[in-house]
Amino acid sequence: MAAENQALSPGQRRPDQVATRLERLILDGVFRPGQLLPSERRLCDRLGVSRASLREGLRILRSKGIIDTRQGHGSTVATLLPVSNQSPLMHLFKDHPRTLFDLLEVRALLEGESAWLAANRGTSADRVLITRRYREMADYVESAETIDVERLARLDHAFHLAVSQASHNPVLVHTLQSLTDLLLSSVFASVKHLYHLPVPRAMINQQHAQLHDAVVSGEAAQAKQVALEHLSSISQLLRDLEVEHDRLERSSMRLEEWQ
Repeated sequence: MAAENQALSPGQRRPDQVATRLERLILDGVFRPGQLLPSERRLCDRLGVSRASLREGLRILRSKGIIDTRQGHGSTVATLLPVSNQSPLMHLFKDHPRTLFDLLEVRALLEGESAWLAANRGTSADRVLITRRYREMADYVESAETIDVERLARLDHAFHLAVSQASHNPVLVHTLQSLTDLLLSSVFASVKHLYHLPVPRAMINQQHAQLHDAVVSGEAAQAKQVALEHLSSISQLLRDLEVEHDRLERSSMRLEEWQ
């Protein structure tokens, strides 16, 4: 990647500066949590540093808990955020479905800006990845005889994540990644409750296509508008289903014989 290929200047080759450069690559998403770092030889070549400086830089990152190193297995980027399903707050969110609509509001705020930034800042490599994720999702929808809800939800989430990564805003990207479990739950809910219905399914497919096209063509305002409409329409459809469910439940209760 371009960021990885930028060698350090002679004045940036001290171990602490090597560590800073690697931290930047991790923040920028060049190296992601759980990813095995390239070999020492490759890193030295790409960064233009000595093996001694690189090893000391890696030691600094280990001391900060940013990377994990296993003898004979190399170094991997550590999990940078607490495991989400261990958080009491995450348990509360998951156990109370009413927070689904709150989550959709947060997604609209974050993903609307992500789409706008991605259309403005996305590189050719970003656009290739966005298109690849979009095609994986669209091809699965077109070819699958029976939709696996969980698989489609993960493909859907991967597409939206690729858009957010193209924003080149590390704080925004890592914020969204920290909410992965919750975001997947909202995508899962929309797929499970809406995708089997012809009209919502056509709407979702069209909005995904429009979002892809707007981002890769650099139409920032259109990208943001589509992202916002996508999430607001899903929220409204889910609310309508909830209201209809409540009506049916009340009607059913009136038919029952109460002692």
